[in-house]
Amino acid sequence: MTLPRLTPVRRWRPYRRIGVDVRTALGVVGALLTWFAVAFAAPAAVALASGGPPWPFLAAGLGAAAAGLALKRLTGRRPPLGVREGFLVVVAVWLLVPAFGALPFVLGRVPQLRHPVDAYFEAMSGFTATGATVLTDVSALEPAMLFWRQSTQVLGGLGVIVLALAVLPRLRIGGRELLSYELPGGSVEVESLGTTIRDTAQRLWKVYVAVTVLGVLALACLGWSGLDRRMDLAGAFSYGTSAVALGGFAPDAGSARGLAPVTQWVLCGLMAVAGVNLLRLYRLAALRQYRGVARDDELRLYLCLLVVGTSVLAAELVPGGPAEDAPGDVRHAAFQAVSTMTTTGLATVDWSTWGTLATVTLLGLMFVGACAGSASGSIKVVRHLTLFRFARRELEQAVHPDAVIPVRVSGRVVEAPALRSVLLFVVLYVVTLALGTLCVAVDAATGTGGTDAFTALGAAAACLGNVGPAFGEVGPFGSYAPLGPVSKTALTALMLLGRIEIVPLAVLLHRNYWRA
Repeated sequence: MTLPRLTPVRRWRPYRRIGVDVRTALGVVGALLTWFAVAFAAPAAVALASGGPPWPFLAAGLGAAAAGLALKRLTGRRPPLGVREGFLVVVAVWLLVPAFGALPFVLGRVPQLRHPVDAYFEAMSGFTATGATVLTDVSALEPAMLFWRQSTQVLGGLGVIVLALAVLPRLRIGGRELLSYELPGGSVEVESLGTTIRDTAQRLWKVYVAVTVLGVLALACLGWSGLDRRMDLAGAFSYGTSAVALGGFAPDAGSARGLAPVTQWVLCGLMAVAGVNLLRLYRLAALRQYRGVARDDELRLYLCLLVVGTSVLAAELVPGGPAEDAPGDVRHAAFQAVSTMTTTGLATVDWSTWGTLATVTLLGLMFVGACAGSASGSIKVVRHLTLFRFARRELEQAVHPDAVIPVRVSGRVVEAPALRSVLLFVVLYVVTLALGTLCVAVDAATGTGGTDAFTALGAAAACLGNVGPAFGEVGPFGSYAPLGPVSKTALTALMLLGRIEIVPLAVLLHRNYWRA
């Protein structure tokens, strides 16, 4: 008897019908979630040491590990990650990590973060180093929850460094290929994203961790020496990590207002250093390439704008007060200029009460940002510099049509694709800001948002630029808690878009991305 020949059953793989290898992308996401699960061990240990329940962190860690392992098992062996799959990985990771990061707040029934929208808002703010908060009483958090809230900035800062300096340049997002000559390994023209990301990340993390450790030790020494008796080791960790990550979360509702003047100056310096291109810091500290600093157009403009912003704010603050308050006014002006431009969000005074000139200056600094190779948000200095020189080139060519005038930044010619990327990013940034402002304003008009038009604009600009605090009720000593769920959801989306720089999500929403 001859048995019938059986036709092998082929597994249905829908991802082969589209133009992007979803299997590879999900496998990378699963691997990253598996590593992320380890981060929940530290707050669980803090909970045990402080007498609190560790199970919310253990449950969140197990959930992240289970999801990561499931994705890795389902995807099996994967080919190398390509540029096309990189867009999906960036969006998926920055959506899922805050979701698992919000679980301890929900499972632990934190009174101010019990609602999933509020918990996700807080977690997204931490991981994107934004600093916006829905908490009205930070000191009411248990030690473990407060430690986890601060840790989200540290983890987010590490992720931002890799995203900004090792991933986005290779995806050619927003002109970030301008950083290609700074990357260890050279050109961004690589077949696989994994070729140099690991080596780049290791070098950058060393710089990031070194600056963080030095900042924490400097703040701790102020407390040990008696210069600032409020600055204990826990406070030094909280404020130091917040300043270096350019995050803005503080263990006190008063942000940096109650700290000693010398501590505020140290924090101001830390934020300014953290706003510098970390690749430049690496080349300066590790490779002793001092000449590159003098040729860095972005760094010079960054420092110049910090001085100009401080001068404008001081010019409004100093004449309006007694002469003996002038040193303090200059300190507040410098601190707020640096904090706002680097998109940190720490505050020593309530800038919502300042005059029109100071308010407009701070709003303008929100759109500047720090250097492109830092953890800062917003548009970044190098893009403003590129747009200015591009506009100058166009004006010169209008007078001399036959002239060949290249656009140069730091002595290097900016190619046409990079110019188009910068223009695209700025246009998308402005459109996204307008839509976000409209969403918050419409929510306020329905009676659930509770904010005026200018506050809506400030909130949208602060969240999209990853600044955090804005003006009015959402100012530096305020909270986003009064806003409605629709506004909070829209602002959470703006924080995500600001961190991934809009383009990856826009690419995913384009139908040609999914076509084979």
